[in-house]
Amino acid sequence: MARFRRKSCCALIALALAVFIITVILKSLSPEDSNFGSQFALRLIPPSGQMEQDNNVVVSAKPAQMIPAEKADRMENKMQDFPEPNYNVHAFYYVWYGNPQFDGKYVHWDHPLLPHWDPKVASGYASGRHQPPDDIGANFYPALGPYSSRDPWVLEEHMRQLRTAAVGVLAVSWYPRSMNDDNGEEIDNLLPLVLDAADKYQLKVVFHIEPYKGRDDANMRKNIKYIVERYGNHPAFYRYKTSTGKFLPLYYVYDSYLQTPDVWAQLLKPNGISTIRNTPYDGIFIALLVEERQKKDIQTAGFDGLYTYFATNGFTYGSSHHNWRSIKTFCDYNDLVFVPSVGPGYIDTSIRPWNSQNSRNRINGKYYETSFNAAVEARPQIISITSFNEWHEGTQIEKAIPKTWGKTVYLDYFPHKPTVYLDITQKWARKFSEEQKKWLE
Repeated sequence: MARFRRKSCCALIALALAVFIITVILKSLSPEDSNFGSQFALRLIPPSGQMEQDNNVVVSAKPAQMIPAEKADRMENKMQDFPEPNYNVHAFYYVWYGNPQFDGKYVHWDHPLLPHWDPKVASGYASGRHQPPDDIGANFYPALGPYSSRDPWVLEEHMRQLRTAAVGVLAVSWYPRSMNDDNGEEIDNLLPLVLDAADKYQLKVVFHIEPYKGRDDANMRKNIKYIVERYGNHPAFYRYKTSTGKFLPLYYVYDSYLQTPDVWAQLLKPNGISTIRNTPYDGIFIALLVEERQKKDIQTAGFDGLYTYFATNGFTYGSSHHNWRSIKTFCDYNDLVFVPSVGPGYIDTSIRPWNSQNSRNRINGKYYETSFNAAVEARPQIISITSFNEWHEGTQIEKAIPKTWGKTVYLDYFPHKPTVYLDITQKWARKFSEEQKKWLE
């Protein structure tokens, strides 16, 4: 009997010990170590690697679908901090800049010094290329440094500055695919970035078509077709409301005088061989006016309007402020859109050291104010600004800062702050809008 009791006690102790050991083992097993969980449980538990990845995600207490709406509200509130964009104020905008971080090299900031066409004059001036980042092809130094137009942060900052200035439209310097200016790289592939950045800040984009090699009526039609099909459905793609109520794309055509009126007529007249009139690719085409005699050529060619581009008062017939009222009268009589181009000043001696006679002093902002005043008094449909960031010619309204490098002392906006030309632009964009409302009363 005693032997039976001892055996029973041993069995109970052994059983209790076995239960204890099994319990400890089961508790020590993690879910991912177990091979016997249900398939449903395995789908709910991500692999350990996925769990580590998910630890880097910020989890919102709100439903996921609420995040985009909340972001949109924040963006809308942010837009309220800016003045209303004036879509009748267009700024010429350049995307040809590059630096090693984004482009593998400096582009355009290393602009060469261009020789005078007279060898005797050219021999009296320096030659060579600029050596960024301290030595750049500009008389002013950008607050953002020698940036890349591909830098998303730079694009965003530019859009903020343009909205601060109440500018509504960017006129982007454009070359067709696989083409570029003499000192740059292809820029068409940057347009999606520019359009997206502009749209974020409720800005619009037009194309400033440069005089690319072989430009004629036939390939212009192909390029207009490409622009419309590639970018025409983007919300930032600008359309101009015509007197007949149509909304058509608007294009600035730089150095349009390089092609004869007969060539342009094939594209811009309804009976032209390459006509785009009354097709899905129709638009408002604005020619560059340099000399007075070109007014008639522009009309004959079938253009819809003209602009003056140059920021040098007195440099050309078109850029001379005192001619703007008579030019507007001509445009009104011939049903053309008049777009005078205002600018803060002009200086390009960093790339054309022999061209000081065409410099125009900014006079601490007074030159810009005078230019805007002359434009508004002419009662145009649109005012264009030369430029937001053409640094080579010193026409930029983008922020600039003081800088000295060796014997080089860059110009700056002192005694004003770096935003002074954005502030002046905002003032006149508002005044222009107010005046246009009065004209319609």
